[in-house]
Amino acid sequence: MDGSMEFTMGLSDGIAWPWPIAVYLFFAGISGGAIATAIFIRFYKGQTENTPFYKAAALISFVTISLGMLCLVLDLTNPLFFWRILVYYNLNSVMSIGVIALTAYIPLVALITLLAFEDEIRKIPALGILLPVIEKLKGVRRPCEVAVLILAMAVCAYTGFLISALIRFPIINTSVLPALFIASGISAGAASAKMLAVSMFKEEMHSQDMKLLHGAEWPIMAAEILFIFMIAMSLFTGNAGMQSAFSAFHVGDWAGVFWLGVVGVGFCGPLLLNFATSKRFSHSAQAFYASGVCAVTGMMCLRLFIIYAGQNFAI
Repeated sequence: MDGSMEFTMGLSDGIAWPWPIAVYLFFAGISGGAIATAIFIRFYKGQTENTPFYKAAALISFVTISLGMLCLVLDLTNPLFFWRILVYYNLNSVMSIGVIALTAYIPLVALITLLAFEDEIRKIPALGILLPVIEKLKGVRRPCEVAVLILAMAVCAYTGFLISALIRFPIINTSVLPALFIASGISAGAASAKMLAVSMFKEEMHSQDMKLLHGAEWPIMAAEILFIFMIAMSLFTGNAGMQSAFSAFHVGDWAGVFWLGVVGVGFCGPLLLNFATSKRFSHSAQAFYASGVCAVTGMMCLRLFIIYAGQNFAI
């Protein structure tokens, strides 16, 4: 598979994954987290209408996964030959399995987005040609949503499985990484969709969907903290190489990214906005958007820390 060989073999010398990989992890996490959260709420509440949050999640999911795939293509040695990845598979490779999941996920997300914006499409005469397609797709909407829910979790997790197999890098080589990527993806994806639902689709900040999402934020954040703690403790109590890698949490520039970006902005930021400010401010639009920005920023900092600090410590 063109590009994948250099992607793995290059890890023998320093930092092999440039910024497009970290950006892809960010976009893919938001995409999977946003649409998975929207579909879960739709199933949980038995919704049949296209709610503002569902529309926002579908739009964000399609845009971010498209941008993420663009990053991956640009990172290939020969970007114009990206199609080879879609043709040549090795089912013993985690990367190939991930590509298969993405190949199915992207068109299905596009389908879900088309269905989500049926009302908007009906108002634009030039898009009337899409209406017969939408009517035919309604018959398979439920199985498509089930498939997207499963694939969204796979998209969030598969890169975690891929890079956790790199035994030379203790921070990365952990089975907890896929679960951490799923939890942080759901957190940032839901936060992004919430902000778009309120700003673009006129969702009420205190609607039933928003209250449900607000209540889910804290257990998801607790899961993220638990997974990070498990990674840190496994390094701290491990062999000499793992203990050396533990210093990434308190020494160097990436330690600053972790404590300021992940802990300070990503975890403490939302907590302060919700519990350490006045009740009037914590229920305001400013606090709502600030909390969402904190969640998204913290998730990006976490991806950067894992990728770059993880590659700085090899055994």
